[in-house]
Amino acid sequence: MKYNREDVIANIKKKIMEESTLLQGTIQYVDDAFFEAVKAIMACKGKLVITGVGKSGHIGKKLAATFSCIGTPSVFVHSCESLHGDIGMIEDKDVVIMISNSGKTDEVVKMLPSLNILGCKKIAMTRDNDSPLAKGCDIALCVKVEREIDHLNLAPTSSALAVLAVGDALAVTVSELKEFTKEQFAVRHPLGALGQQLLKEYEKAVKS
Repeated sequence: MKYNREDVIANIKKKIMEESTLLQGTIQYVDDAFFEAVKAIMACKGKLVITGVGKSGHIGKKLAATFSCIGTPSVFVHSCESLHGDIGMIEDKDVVIMISNSGKTDEVVKMLPSLNILGCKKIAMTRDNDSPLAKGCDIALCVKVEREIDHLNLAPTSSALAVLAVGDALAVTVSELKEFTKEQFAVRHPLGALGQQLLKEYEKAVKS
């Protein structure tokens, strides 16, 4: 295929705009279920567990890191590994966010029986609230985009970004409700500039 600089740059700009527009479309699906999800995370006496496979798994890892760094202890448990023992990381007092765009991902859905026995709260993030995953969870969050931005409409692009954005919004909302402070943020980032400044101030206070 022949290509030139102008066409490539124009196409990249076009795709960014398309993805931005598709992301904004997810706002229409934010309903009372999102409020219930925030309530569940706020009330959690254990840790937040996020699970998924494939691109959803990659997004889940990032979300677990985000929740953890702004005040909600979180871990990522790979759905496949969970079916071979890692589900032992999950306790009844935990809240589990289960990510599957289709809501039919076999490895994710197959976690449900064990999680039901454990008795932990389950939150689905999927585009289809009539899916097995959504129906099997206590709370179902609809995270839906009209299409992917790749020319085949197959690669998890817009859909993955939507889960990331919605997850970030949940994490930040919970953090604000917990009144998470910059000092607490700094403690979790000891090698960052803010963390180093806080540690110096603490050492200075101790010496005085």
